Amino acid sequence: MNEFAFKGILQKEGWIESVKIKTNDDGIILAIEKDDKTTHKDYAIPGFQNAHSHAFQYAMAGLAELHPITETQNDFWSWRKTMYQIALNISPEQLEHIAAMLYKEMLRNGYTHVAEFHYLHHDKNGIKYNNQAEMSQRLMSAAQTAGIKITLIPIFYQNGGFGKKSEKEQRRFISNSIDDYLALFQSCEECIGNFPNASVGYGVHSMRAVDTENIIRLSQLKKESIPIHIHVSEQLKEIEECISYLGQRPVEWLSNHIEIDENYHLVHATHLIDEEVEYISNARANVVLCPSTEGNLGDGIFPLKQFLKHNGNWSIGTDSHVGINPLEEIRILDYGQRLITHNRNTFGNRDSGDNGLLAIESAYINGKKAMGIDQNDFFEIGKPLDALVLSCEHPLLQSTSSKNRSNTIIYSGDSSMYKGTIVNGKWVIDKGLHKNQNIDTHFLKTMKELNVR
Repeated sequence: MNEFAFKGILQKEGWIESVKIKTNDDGIILAIEKDDKTTHKDYAIPGFQNAHSHAFQYAMAGLAELHPITETQNDFWSWRKTMYQIALNISPEQLEHIAAMLYKEMLRNGYTHVAEFHYLHHDKNGIKYNNQAEMSQRLMSAAQTAGIKITLIPIFYQNGGFGKKSEKEQRRFISNSIDDYLALFQSCEECIGNFPNASVGYGVHSMRAVDTENIIRLSQLKKESIPIHIHVSEQLKEIEECISYLGQRPVEWLSNHIEIDENYHLVHATHLIDEEVEYISNARANVVLCPSTEGNLGDGIFPLKQFLKHNGNWSIGTDSHVGINPLEEIRILDYGQRLITHNRNTFGNRDSGDNGLLAIESAYINGKKAMGIDQNDFFEIGKPLDALVLSCEHPLLQSTSSKNRSNTIIYSGDSSMYKGTIVNGKWVIDKGLHKNQNIDTHFLKTMKELNVR
């Protein structure tokens, strides 16, 4: 049995001061007790959940920012060409090294679980590996090396657009039929037994990338408790093409053909109309927002204020990993809303009005749901101890009352506040450092081999 003494832990109802948490050797919480006798040094908040990641894109972070002066629009679609160049050249071993580095950085920033939206399935010629889950297994191995939990979302990617065949640059992504995708999914599912902190979920890249009859079929075949993730309504061009091809907007089509529920996670959902906002909220589905990437790509701003009026559920992800800081994701999300509504009360749609606490709650509880996990509180008996630990010696935290602590962390926090990250009751980041320095060495070797930076 292990014991952790905290000056305060954050629960849904607020801060609980002077707490001792006892865990078994597997990191499962056995007891949460008030303890005024022990010296307490740190504050603990729940480990953040990264509900949307494309690990291989970490290799190109910052590489699509050279914008020569031309008449050609530099947008998501031009950015995608840079992404394809990276995707076509990464070997399984290189993917593992890139992902391990990324996951280490996620842990350093306070994420303890990642949903990996993975579509880089085949070899460089688009041919299936003998082990269909070769690339997926590399991601699980990278997560294990780094010490982060992973929900692997093998992605069904079939077409190059609405009614269009896939492009040659997409050859590593493609499953030609739903049977091909289900075989891939099964192969991934069989692998998780070798990785104790791994699970799987279903994934559809987007409505433009999969035949609609297959989206319906997958929704009928999927196991009830397993989450399903899909990109929707990220780009205006995508919506225009959907209307032209299907006669309906993406979320409108989903509402008319699929019974969406709390196990559905709609990524980005940037451009919604009122009826779609209401539909997603009433279905208790979750939107996964990635503000740093959405801002970087010029996607647009999600209508969060309206969504929250309907008590909509949202979580966060880092997508292309131009930013890997959950505090930054929440701040960008909040400040975008303030700029368009001229109202500073973004998340405070409940009596407390504690924006910081409400943001952490939504990102955590709904983020857990994106992993296929139901969680009622931040720290629970019978659940693993996963936490971002903050030093009470930081000047701002040292001088701040419990009433203002959550907002100080969310709106003024950075890594200088962090003491480390705990996963399954073990320190994986301590004083900003990860014990496995080979992760950095392998990553730098891979970057030299790829010669893209």
